Amino acid sequence: MLIAKFGGTSVGSAEGIERILHILRDDAHRGRTRAVVVSAFSKVTDSLIALAREAERGKMPDLAPLRERHLDMASRFLSQGALARTAAAIDGLLSELHTLSAGIAALRELSPRALDRVMGFGERLSALTLAAIFSEKSLPAEALDARGLVVTDGAFGKARFLEAETYRNIRAYFDRLAAGGNSPLQVVTGFIGATPEGIPTTLGRGGSDLSAAIFGAALGAEVVEIWTDVDGILTSDPRMVKGCLLIESISYEEAMELSHFGAKVLYPPTIQPSLEKNIPIWIRNTFRPEGPGTRIVRDAGPSPFPIRGISLYSGVSLLRLQGAGMVGVAGFSARFFGALARRAINVILITQSSSEYSICAAILPADAASAEEALQEEFAGEIARGIIDAPITEGDLSIVAVVGARMKRATGVSGKVFHALGRNGINVVAIAQGSSELNISAVISRQDEAKAMNAVHEAFFFSGVRSVNLFLVGLGLIGGTLAEQIGSHKDMLAAEDQIRINLVGAANSKKMLFDGDGLDPVTIKERLKSDGQPYRLDAFIERMKAMNLPNAAFCDCTASEDVAGVYAEALGAAIAVVTPNKRANAGPLARYLALTGSSRERGIPYLYETTVCAGLPVISTLRDLFHSGDRVRRIEAVLSGTLSFIFNNFDGSKPFSALVREAKERGYTEPDPRDDLNAMDAARKALILARECGFPLEFSSVAIEPILPAACFEAPDTEAFFRELEKADAAFEVRRAAAAAAGRVLRYMAVIEEGSARLALREEGAGSPFLSLTDSDNIVVIRTDRYATLPMVIKGPGAGAQVTAGGVFADIVRIARTLV
Repeated sequence: MLIAKFGGTSVGSAEGIERILHILRDDAHRGRTRAVVVSAFSKVTDSLIALAREAERGKMPDLAPLRERHLDMASRFLSQGALARTAAAIDGLLSELHTLSAGIAALRELSPRALDRVMGFGERLSALTLAAIFSEKSLPAEALDARGLVVTDGAFGKARFLEAETYRNIRAYFDRLAAGGNSPLQVVTGFIGATPEGIPTTLGRGGSDLSAAIFGAALGAEVVEIWTDVDGILTSDPRMVKGCLLIESISYEEAMELSHFGAKVLYPPTIQPSLEKNIPIWIRNTFRPEGPGTRIVRDAGPSPFPIRGISLYSGVSLLRLQGAGMVGVAGFSARFFGALARRAINVILITQSSSEYSICAAILPADAASAEEALQEEFAGEIARGIIDAPITEGDLSIVAVVGARMKRATGVSGKVFHALGRNGINVVAIAQGSSELNISAVISRQDEAKAMNAVHEAFFFSGVRSVNLFLVGLGLIGGTLAEQIGSHKDMLAAEDQIRINLVGAANSKKMLFDGDGLDPVTIKERLKSDGQPYRLDAFIERMKAMNLPNAAFCDCTASEDVAGVYAEALGAAIAVVTPNKRANAGPLARYLALTGSSRERGIPYLYETTVCAGLPVISTLRDLFHSGDRVRRIEAVLSGTLSFIFNNFDGSKPFSALVREAKERGYTEPDPRDDLNAMDAARKALILARECGFPLEFSSVAIEPILPAACFEAPDTEAFFRELEKADAAFEVRRAAAAAAGRVLRYMAVIEEGSARLALREEGAGSPFLSLTDSDNIVVIRTDRYATLPMVIKGPGAGAQVTAGGVFADIVRIARTLV
């Protein structure tokens, strides 16, 4: 024998009712279903509340839409005669509602008692209509008004049922039906009951679930089925969290914890009657009855994950009392909670420090002022003497609850929760965990709800998968190539390494575009043209922060000083930063130290491998040497691809100026080659390397030997520059020939040692690693305490869109690897 309950979305449409008829006729339900508990049609309870509020303002509400909705539904299923009888019954209920509304309008007063009576009409209309439809469709049924059976206290709006009286009434009623033989299916009004005096009450929003559990417990049902419009209890709220999983089996205790902290599928008090009688609750989808649903049972068996689910209690206030006068004082907690209880203030969460210096409780925001006042009165003496501070309430908070019986036996659950929150910059205001270890609750800022839920959910249910939500500024040569690389490799990266790169924001110099569900990196340039909104850097950063996504990363593929200026703001918002832009790290030393210090202290990645030598692993190697206890003594490097190409090919076969022209034609230089030949770019890279070695240098401290005569820089345009450079060819040739005569070649090199950095044109002889350079290669030669005799050499392409973008891509993947 079973009890089935159908919710408002199930009974509120013709399709839903067709599904119900099919379910009640199938082999599992025909002859086994003792009673069907029904909710009001979807949205009807809200409409009834609105009608009552209208009457309270002295205006008689229009009941015609309510009548029309129920008659329209009935007309889809009933014959003319049955429809006429049902219409008369509906009109009788609406006449009663009209009289009640008239009384409210006359008094201009809507008491909780009157509101409960008004709200109950939804279930009464629903049960009446559905009983008629079932009977018409060969399922003999009659409506059962639960107010005559379910006895409650007088707490209008959320009445508590009185177990002994209620169970006795229900059993007696069904025993009488059974004695009569061939009793029709009982279509029971959910949600409503009545006091011992017969005054109508409601069991709280969602109380129809509880009604089903009450009838199931009273009648000793084998199972109570809760039919709704979702597949069952999920691992989190799918409206907020991506990738939620169905929980097929869960214990009563776990279900109570999840429902208490906001899981909307089940009304929390529903579980207690079933738990006491050990009756399984089976949550199923009316529109997908073949699905497994969720079974709530005494022994659910082990979960494949360390936790069962994550829930959210959105919108609480935290009430705190603290002071030295609390320490070691017996009965203090009793006074604290007694003061709140006398004002009927419900406490959602409690936490107290082991020092007994403070105690706090999460309460509803509506109760905050009353709670403060209650504690002020209770502890007035201690507050006056200064041994306890005045109570403080902090609002706009929420509670994230991680629930699961396996936590009792699994180590590291708390660590994973708080790492996921901390890694995403989510501050935990208070923590609570019961001795049963079923629940770890963290109070956080309400604005961080979605980020926290997604971060923690991914940490437990997709622990092998690491996701990065990427915001990309700059879609020129480097940024555009990066987008293409991400687009072509993201599926492979997800399949083989379980790393997901999700492009959620992008901008070029004119347009920007955002999508939390993801943008296609391959088509992003075209999407920006067609769908982008005007780009402003401040607006981009504000939108990035407002989206508040977990595991977010900001990638700057520009050469802009303005964009470099927002790195600190991004890191401060717990957003990782990846960049090939040298501006930030080669700017003022204070900014470099602030950025790297913030990253280190907050645990938020700030990665800039490609600011020196493109994709070559120079900065990460220096960092590894430092962390492993080695010390860099000297670095010699060719850091400019342009200068490398020119001097690698300066063998006397061509004049120096001709090589510079060739470099320009090949695209190795900027449009004005002087931007490369002034060695400023190489000097910035040298400065970054010096700072990575721990040398606190400013850019002005870097000694730069000019390559070109002053007249070349004074030339008004590029052609004039080349004319001046040709005049200097002879001088360059003299220097080259002198070096060649001694068996040496010319290389423009950076040298970093003893707290200094300098760039100069040097002669390198046989055995020098710098003679092995070809084309536009970069090379970095590192001497350390461990690499003193034979230095470490890193060599390869130091420029080019593919290798630079590949290095940025690698940094983004490194961010994913830092995630748990």
